[in-house]
Amino acid sequence: MTDEDMLVKELNNFLSEFRQLNISHKQNADNYKEMEKTIGEFSSFILNKKNDEIWKQMENKNDDILEKLVEEIREQSAFCVWAMEKYRAVELQKNREGIAEYFSNIEACIETEFGSFEITADSKVLLIGAGAFPMTPLLIARRTGAEVVGIDIDPEAVNLARIVVGMLDKSSRITIKDCPADQLEFTREATHIVFASTVKEKFDILNQLHPLTNKDVVVAMRYGDGFKSLFNYPLQDTDSSLWNIVNNVSWQENVFDIALYKKA
Repeated sequence: MTDEDMLVKELNNFLSEFRQLNISHKQNADNYKEMEKTIGEFSSFILNKKNDEIWKQMENKNDDILEKLVEEIREQSAFCVWAMEKYRAVELQKNREGIAEYFSNIEACIETEFGSFEITADSKVLLIGAGAFPMTPLLIARRTGAEVVGIDIDPEAVNLARIVVGMLDKSSRITIKDCPADQLEFTREATHIVFASTVKEKFDILNQLHPLTNKDVVVAMRYGDGFKSLFNYPLQDTDSSLWNIVNNVSWQENVFDIALYKKA
């Protein structure tokens, strides 16, 4: 069996695991630990340099079956992360300690997310796709003192996120809302906007926000191209009359990369 065959076999194994975990979750199974373990293993798999090199040899073959596998494993892993965040929020209320590798990786990314476009106490930060365990708002608010608004379209995730914020940082300037960005007054005030990498429609939303945001807003678009696209939605072309990429931060050791946009 070739390296490529082995890689595809491992991907199909992960896909099977994610499917079963997600089915069990929908049936109200308490499978948090299994989700945490699989997400951690998948994160390590994506960050493996050898796997990345094998993938580079494969991705130029225009294989429809491979493309379908990428799309499905991305959808299934995103759902699993979404469900795991909810579990983690619930477990926090039970005083469970510990942190999954996936969450540790996100923490590392936040440290340098905006590069030279520094967030200060006067900044107003909008996170699109906050999830049930809003780590990004918590870390930004804690380290900079900035006002942060996180939004999510899932009411259950929003309710859990509000509980998490209340437990972990009662003094911070964090608000969690369940409305679209284009219906949020804060969008017009935002100095920085962060898109979660698992927001599928993020480039459609980016274009919608162009007339609604201030001229100096900086957008951090989390994404994954190439091998990382198995775990994140990839970059898309944007209308150059609206948005321009001003920096692209790629790390081998992080599960997603970041493209910074400013208005044209």
